[in-house]
Amino acid sequence: MEALRDILDAAARGVFPPVDGGTTVVPQHCHRDAGVVAFTAHSVVFTDEDPLWVHEALRSVDCDELAAPLNPRFLSALIDRTGRRHDTVDALLVAAPLPGEPPVAVEEVADPAHPRIAYARERRAGVRAWAADGGVVVLGRGVAGRVEVSVEVDADVRHRGLGRALATAARHLCDEPVWAQVSPGNARSLRAFQAAGYRPVGAEALLLPAGQRKMPVWPSE
Repeated sequence: MEALRDILDAAARGVFPPVDGGTTVVPQHCHRDAGVVAFTAHSVVFTDEDPLWVHEALRSVDCDELAAPLNPRFLSALIDRTGRRHDTVDALLVAAPLPGEPPVAVEEVADPAHPRIAYARERRAGVRAWAADGGVVVLGRGVAGRVEVSVEVDADVRHRGLGRALATAARHLCDEPVWAQVSPGNARSLRAFQAAGYRPVGAEALLLPAGQRKMPVWPSE
């Protein structure tokens, strides 16, 4: 059985699960993260629950089988089964690392009081942050140990391309693929990441341990 990290690493290279309408169930990489990643016509449920229960719960959802893994009824059943919580279904994007210096001047900082950094330290391992004039970019290891990025731009310097520059900077600050989870409704952030070379590869519903602090919404451009 493939591990979740193997599936994600392949997707970062442009190699995806078979387009067969199926659902693969794999164990969680760690206790912290469970959920669903939906690729084109194939979904991956990562949970330590019984795979037989997962497939039965999917069959009980009254909708197109391609949509079942992200259907609210299935997600609610998985939440009730695991005692976890869920916020939203994110667009999942990835970009390859880039050589050379970032396109914007950044300086590494250690500021646990910053909301973006403090939250990342609760959700990710090995968190590092860099400040720019008017914004911050944060990297850390999240789902299945992948490198995840988040950026924030101060209100008084938005609409000047800084979000795109910080998202690009993350690719220069890392030597492996960088992943971003963006709410589909946050069109501003989606545009910034796509302009920075991140390509959408799927959708993700992340189930968090009960009591996990919710991330405030911070515009990225």
